[in-house]
Amino acid sequence: MNEKVNKLKNPWVVCILALICTFLWGSAIPSVKTGYQMFSIRGDDTASQILFAGYRFTLAGVLTFIISCIIDKKVRLPKREIWGNVVILGMIQTTIQYVFFYIGLSNTAGVKGAIITASNSFFSILIAHFMIKERITLRKSIGCILGFAGVIVINLTQGGFAGGFSFNGEGFLILSCFSYGFSAVYVKTFVNKDKAFTITAYQLLIGGMILIAIGLGLGGEVHGFTPKSTLLMVYMAIISSVAFSLWALLLQYNSVGRVSIYGFTNPVFGVLLSAVFLGENALTLKNIGALLLVSLGIIIVNLQMPASKIEAPERI
Repeated sequence: MNEKVNKLKNPWVVCILALICTFLWGSAIPSVKTGYQMFSIRGDDTASQILFAGYRFTLAGVLTFIISCIIDKKVRLPKREIWGNVVILGMIQTTIQYVFFYIGLSNTAGVKGAIITASNSFFSILIAHFMIKERITLRKSIGCILGFAGVIVINLTQGGFAGGFSFNGEGFLILSCFSYGFSAVYVKTFVNKDKAFTITAYQLLIGGMILIAIGLGLGGEVHGFTPKSTLLMVYMAIISSVAFSLWALLLQYNSVGRVSIYGFTNPVFGVLLSAVFLGENALTLKNIGALLLVSLGIIIVNLQMPASKIEAPERI
């Protein structure tokens, strides 16, 4: 056991595993947009987009549940006292967040989406200040200002915001980030009452099944399951389950600051992978400037964090 702990504290191991997590999260946006193409889901077919999200997160919940059972060597249920909290978390963190995310992403370029969604950690900081009275320090303020400045820059055009921002595109992605920020703070109010893996597995299952119910109720359809498209669906579920598992494992044996500092690579991977797999032009002055601002904001926010403070890992 000590040998395992020492390996997980090795700086190179932390770096490699953290980068695997951020690579997986960064690949979510091009994966979703590729999935829309493979399953022939149109940009205006909201019901099918929601159903698509439901399939992904329900499967992610099943995979996380299996991982949890393997780690604990038994089947776990959330404690009775927090069942209500888990249901609410599933509705906020999975259902509401990803309704906005999947619709917004269908109306936004992948590169822009990767930069905007990186602002979720800044929303968490602002919401925590009001919900659980976590004081916003000067360092966090500077980080948030830089991060939100990056979001503003990526949406600017020569005529200001005209043509660069749409409510059902970029606006929905920002609402998705707000939903994540709220859920990340909400989970702190009860996460210490049960295992994080158990809470995550059930909130994914609950939120995913609600998405499926909404999608089917609105008449959504997901067709075109081939070996290739099915593999993509499984990979997208793995993004949520495996990345969370690795991140939580790193946080168990290392200080939060030592792990979270790698969060700046999340939007970097998102931008690069969108450019590679979606054929988008990432190397514009505006894109690079916005990416630098957001990444620098994440680095500043996560510098010198107390080892005792455990924050929710990034997601997509």
